[in-house]
Amino acid sequence: VQLQASGGGSVQPGGSLRLSCVASGSSFRGNVMGWYRQAPGNEREWVATITGAGATNYADSVKGRFTISRNVAKNTVYLQMNSLKSEDTAVYYCAGNRGIMYWGKGTQVTVSS
Repeated sequence: VQLQASGGGSVQPGGSLRLSCVASGSSFRGNVMGWYRQAPGNEREWVATITGAGATNYADSVKGRFTISRNVAKNTVYLQMNSLKSEDTAVYYCAGNRGIMYWGKGTQVTVSS
């Protein structure tokens, strides 16, 4: 099982980015998938999750700005990030929970003027 995240980059404050995470090797159709992030010097923190039924949950720090979604047929989960702030700068990781956590390699998001 592999999770491959992409879509990171550099953006100015107030800008937007869309992250994608494709799962290969197995389906996460009915499983919870999510996004986490880790800023330099900080522990990895949870950002958002989406269940197999499509229910979503967000960290307070991103609520109203980020949207998690998934395309079951493409085995892909997305994170639309709007109104980005400098404190959103981090490496973003996608994860899938199938009883054990599967992690993808991170993608860097830098928000700076």
